[in-house]
Parts: sequence; C-alpha cells; structure tokens
Amino acid sequence: MTDVAHMAAVRPAVAPVGFGEAFRTWLRVGLLSFGGPAGQIALMHRILVEEKKWISEPRFLHALNYCMLLPGPEAQQLAVYVGWLLHRTLGGLVAGILFVLPGALVILALSILYAGFRELTIVQALFFGIKAAVLAVVIEAVIRIGKRALKNHAMYSIAAAAFVAIFFLDAPFPLIVAAAAIVGFVGGRARPDLFVLKSGHGDAGDDDALDGERFAHTRPSLPRAAAVLAAGLVLWFGPIAALAASFGADHVFVVEGLFFSKMAVVTFGGAYAVLAYVAQQAVETYQWLAPGEMLDGLGMAETTPGPLILVLQFVGFMGAFRNPGALDPMTAGVIGAAVATWVTFVPCFLWIFLGAPYIEALRGKALLTAALSAITAAVVGVILNLAVWFGLHVVFAEVAEHHALGLRLLVPVWETLNVASLILTAGALIAMLRFKAGMIPTLTATAALGVVYVYAIA
Repeated sequence: MTDVAHMAAVRPAVAPVGFGEAFRTWLRVGLLSFGGPAGQIALMHRILVEEKKWISEPRFLHALNYCMLLPGPEAQQLAVYVGWLLHRTLGGLVAGILFVLPGALVILALSILYAGFRELTIVQALFFGIKAAVLAVVIEAVIRIGKRALKNHAMYSIAAAAFVAIFFLDAPFPLIVAAAAIVGFVGGRARPDLFVLKSGHGDAGDDDALDGERFAHTRPSLPRAAAVLAAGLVLWFGPIAALAASFGADHVFVVEGLFFSKMAVVTFGGAYAVLAYVAQQAVETYQWLAPGEMLDGLGMAETTPGPLILVLQFVGFMGAFRNPGALDPMTAGVIGAAVATWVTFVPCFLWIFLGAPYIEALRGKALLTAALSAITAAVVGVILNLAVWFGLHVVFAEVAEHHALGLRLLVPVWETLNVASLILTAGALIAMLRFKAGMIPTLTATAALGVVYVYAIA
C-alpha cells in the first residue's frame, strides 16, 4: 500500500452533512456576509473548510477559481457551488438564496425609507461604525486567503503583478485572469512544483464530507445540461415576458428587467466593474436616479450583508418608484426592486448548475491545476486592490484620481481624513487580529461607537 493510500485508509471519514444543519449554516453565512467578496469568501472558508470540514481546501479553491471566471458575484456563486456539491440542486438553491436574502430584505427596507422619508440619521450613524469593521474584515480576509493561496515566490509574484495591473493600470479583470492562466499553464510545464497548490490538510487528497457515492451527481451529462439551460432561460426571461404582456414592452419593469439582465452577463470582476456604467445610465439615460444617489445606494450595499451587486436592487426600486405608471409608487418600487434582484441572481444559479459538473470533472488535471493555482494567486492581488480601494474611501471623504505615464493613481485628499473612522478601523483590526474577536461582536461594538460619535461628538 502506498503512503497516500495508507493515509486515506486510516483517515477517519467525515460524516455526511444533514440538510437541516446545512440550512442553518447557510443562514448563518447569509447573516454574517459583510465585507464584500473578500470578507465573504474568507467567512465561508472559515466555516466550511476550517470549522465544519465539509469541503476540502483543494476543492474549495477549485470552486472559487471557477466562480472568479464567471460574471456576477463570485462569493454568492461559490455558496451555490458548495451547496450543490453537498445537497444537489436543492442545496445550491438554499445556499444561494440564503446568501442573498438577508441583505436584499435590508436594502429593500432602506430603499423604502430612503424614498419615503430620507431621514436616515440613525442608519447613517450605524453605517459609520460598521464600515470600519467591514474594512477590518476585508484586511483580515486578504491575510487569511493570501496565507493559503500564496505558497511560494512564484505565487507572490503573480499576486503582486495582478495588483499592479488592476490598481495602477486599470486592467480589465478578465484580461488579468487570462494572463494568470497562461502563466500557470506554461509554468506548470516548466516548474510544476511551483504551480500546484497543496492542500491545507496534507497531500492525501480531499478530506471532506463528499464521499464518492454522494458525489456522483457531479458527473457531466449532456441531457442534464440541456435541461438546466432550458429551465434557467425560462426562469430568467419568463417574468420579463409576463411583465411585458401585462404592462407593455415600454414599461419601466420591462426596461429594468432587460437592462439588469445585460448587466448580469458583463459583471466580470465584481460589482465595481460596472457600477460607473450603471450610475451613468440610471442618471443620464433613464433618469431613475438623481446625481449622487448611486453613492447612497452603494453605501447601503457596502454595509449590509450580501453581495455588493445588491446595489442594483436600490436602483431598480428608485427607477420604478419614480416611474410607477398607474401603480402606487411604493408598490411599483417594490416590484422594480424584485425585478432587478431576480434578473441579477437567476443567471448566477444557471452558471453554476450548468458548468460546475464539467469543472468538477477537470479536478486533478495537472496543467489545469497549475493554471488555476496561478488564477488563485492573481485573485489575491485583485482582492487586495478591493481592500485598498475600500480603505481609501472609508478613511478619507475624498479620493482624487490622477493619470500619469499610463498609470492610474488614487490619491487621498489628506484634508478630508476622517480620524474617527481611522481610529475605529484600527480598533476593529486589533480586536480581530490580535484578540481574535468574532465578526458579530466587532460589528456590534463599532456600530454602537459610530452612533455615539455621530450623535454626541460629530
């Protein structure tokens, strides 16, 4: 018996995951999914890989690499992927819906308050403190994921190059991924020892709750793929067709459904890649928003659980609220928010259910593993870019963008430094990194301190 076979034979089996326990865990993930994709991916890694051991590190990274290649929110798609691995289609649906639902409900409530009252001082005070904790979560995520993905100098170099490309050169995310894949593929031939990520649980293979029998549903099937594609397209565009039949093809519900459907297939690299375009179209072309309101919606999305792309729900609400036709404005706003959310996230389920079996079939291929290892390293650089971008906008009220010698430079306006945000962020970082404070206690404490500051000091 080989050493690997012996280790696999003596390793205790991980018990299958009960659906009830999985439901509670996905709800927990959905309620705690603050911090953008970096924090959300780190949260799932901590719970699913380290705490529960439901999925092994190689399988987690393999799924993450695929999700990073897709349009849409990669963290939510990663939840769908893992949920599908554990409990087939129903598991993927539950994981993906619970990942989005808490944040969607919060943003819907905030959108109603924003449109109807505009008196959000207490909410702004809470968000002021929460933003500091969110920044700390993102920084911790970069450290945590980097430790696991950057195994050698080659991976560090790829991560650094990706950061420079996206932060200073404003390179498109798909181009960065493609370049990393090529580097990994070539490097896998020349130096396979540098371009294959090792499992955090040893080299004996996967150590998780997915045994061979329960994992059989991941085998590729052309008839299954055709059925998934047909069902996904009907679910995606069927409601838009029904709205067109009920209200007319020019109604705001239909226009929003088609517009946000287009956004759903071009959001490579996360929400930030398309927010500028969405804001321009929403303000100048459709008049759904007034200038500056996109930033208000972005503030809501940044500091509530769930994917940042939920800001599109706010845009959908305001667009329908201001163009209700014969409906009550609030009713129209709620329907508009539902339309935006539906056409944004239904494609996410389609990409996973359609492509994941083929991605799973490619696990263990040496050159593919090398390419995906390089992509993982590049993703660390991309997430670091997000952390720096978010940090600048949390600590400074104004950040200027300059261009020189082909470089894009983000320069904070030092006179707008928010000392209170800096202190809260430093405190949250110390609490989480030095004293290992949990996310919820840290968020609660910073939110409370934010309220104190806004009402008693500011």
